[in-house]
Amino acid sequence: MEIQENFVNKVAQSGLVTLDPAAFYTPGERVLYDIKDNLFQELILREKDLREFVKEHDWSQYQDKNVALTCSADAIVPAWAYLLLANRMAPYAREVVFGDLETLETVLYVKELAKLDVEQYRDQRLVIKGCGDVDVPVSAYVELGKKLTPVVKSLMFGEPCSTVPIYKKRD
Repeated sequence: MEIQENFVNKVAQSGLVTLDPAAFYTPGERVLYDIKDNLFQELILREKDLREFVKEHDWSQYQDKNVALTCSADAIVPAWAYLLLANRMAPYAREVVFGDLETLETVLYVKELAKLDVEQYRDQRLVIKGCGDVDVPVSAYVELGKKLTPVVKSLMFGEPCSTVPIYKKRD
């Protein structure tokens, strides 16, 4: 009995285009700066103390880092305090945002995705890759969906061999 082995790569023949959101990952260390360390007894912001800290602190340690400014203490921190810290970090840091590390990642992805030329995907059958070596925030997938839906023929999530349909243009 002879077995003929003709395998057909249906994925390659499908005309699917894959987009990996990890390609929009911004390199650089992520740092969380918690202003609670600048509060008196982690409760009260004293302007004089903060201004002294700002003068003495080595801001160059944030060189090329992506920084999220937050306060984990249950304290009222005036907006100017965050503004002051961001002002001192900005000349060194690659990015400074208000929020936690998840917010930072969202901002980084949104900035990179804003550069995406969606026209290259016009009328394409597009698969947005769902897994990889880089942890992609859900916000990046949402942003991709918003940008790509108006131009693609169809939008899917996952891998070309196993996709979840998201959108299909009606003719």
